[in-house]
Amino acid sequence: MTPEAEFDRLTTLAADTVGAAQRQLPPEIRGLARDVAVHYEKLPGPDLLEEGFEPDILGLFTGNPHGSELSDAGPAPPQILLYLENLWDFADQEEEIFCAEVRVTYLHELGHYLGWDEDELAARGLD
Repeated sequence: MTPEAEFDRLTTLAADTVGAAQRQLPPEIRGLARDVAVHYEKLPGPDLLEEGFEPDILGLFTGNPHGSELSDAGPAPPQILLYLENLWDFADQEEEIFCAEVRVTYLHELGHYLGWDEDELAARGLD
């Protein structure tokens, strides 16, 4: 399989997993979750690595959390980035583990959008 075909396959698996996770959310959170764009990237870019993020980062929330105003310093809308090659490596190239980790990573990053800190995420099993 070519690298492009593999990325397409992983993107489809991840998007299906995220969609299923959204459908399982409580109704009051489901609508908020669907308002946050999810982007599927192969790997984090050099700009993130220069900011100090680890090369094996699995996901990232960017933008302002729900309920906060867009600031001049960060006018970009909220989004969740999932790094599929890192997730695939983390899962030892096992589809079931990959999908489970995509779900946890997505929900973790969604928690940041909802304003939950690391302790609150851990208390919900999303660390």
